[in-house]
Amino acid sequence: MASISEEIKQKEFKSQYNKLLVNILFTNSWINGQQNKVFKNHGLTTQQFNVLRILRGQHPNAVSVNLLKDRMIDKMSNVSRIIDKLKAKDLVSRELCKTDRRQVDVKITEKGLNVLLILDKEIGEWEKSFHNISEEEASTASDVLDKWRG
Repeated sequence: MASISEEIKQKEFKSQYNKLLVNILFTNSWINGQQNKVFKNHGLTTQQFNVLRILRGQHPNAVSVNLLKDRMIDKMSNVSRIIDKLKAKDLVSRELCKTDRRQVDVKITEKGLNVLLILDKEIGEWEKSFHNISEEEASTASDVLDKWRG
């Protein structure tokens, strides 16, 4: 794989921090593109996949829209619209909460669970492309990103 300087054809950066920021933004875009190829085959977006994963983690319990919003990776996601699209695909069910009629409970369906089983295998294969770095390097990179976010 080419360096960030080669990828974007920029020889110099303002600082190593600027180079790191540009590299993270570029890499994020690259990862999203790779993920979208996997999800597109199933008619899903990254945000829809994220909602399904959260719901699977709570299965068999239903969760509130607010819990989904809090746990989303992309905090700018329109969770209500994502739920509508997943419901139209029969991947989730939605109903009014019995204890709080202002709240909507969302639950993953069997069809949603089955789609995730298929995606687990496909994503597992895709993640093998990350094995050009060691687990120790992956752990260090993750720790550095956590530290950077403060």
